[in-house]
Amino acid sequence: MAPKRKAKGSAPPPTISPRKTRSATAGKRADPPAEKPSKKAKVSLNGNAKKSDGAKVKADDAKAKKKASDADGAPDASPPANTDVSAKTVIIEACKQCNSFKTRAIRVKEGLESAVPGTVVTINPEKPRRGCFEIREESGQIFVSLLNMPRPFTPMKKLDMDEVIQDIVKKIA
Repeated sequence: MAPKRKAKGSAPPPTISPRKTRSATAGKRADPPAEKPSKKAKVSLNGNAKKSDGAKVKADDAKAKKKASDADGAPDASPPANTDVSAKTVIIEACKQCNSFKTRAIRVKEGLESAVPGTVVTINPEKPRRGCFEIREESGQIFVSLLNMPRPFTPMKKLDMDEVIQDIVKKIA
């Protein structure tokens, strides 16, 4: 048997549950939050602070942080300034797809810096191309160029890196 209907005027209004779902509160969120949490600002090499996702940082704060990190003895990531006109700059472009590119690039960098004092060697100053291992001078002279290598990167792995370093040293000096 079905339950009997209640009279409209006799029952008190139903109580609202304190539990709320996301869909129930969606209409009430028309106003954006007053303040977003601040994010760290990026600091450029010259010490100026840049805006990052709406966060603002005074240039003085950024300079103070940079001075504090310099005081800790942390080495600069930027290459040293070319004070000598005869200093050569060598650029190594190594793909980030596999660690074998990185190990060979570091090996060439250390070999060139030790063999030719005053040589500035930078690894990937720009975003590298995929499957690329290239060693070139800043002026444009290319020493080694292996482009669009598919896995397992056999042309690069067959290279004798000590021989490559000696060839580059002969061409630079």
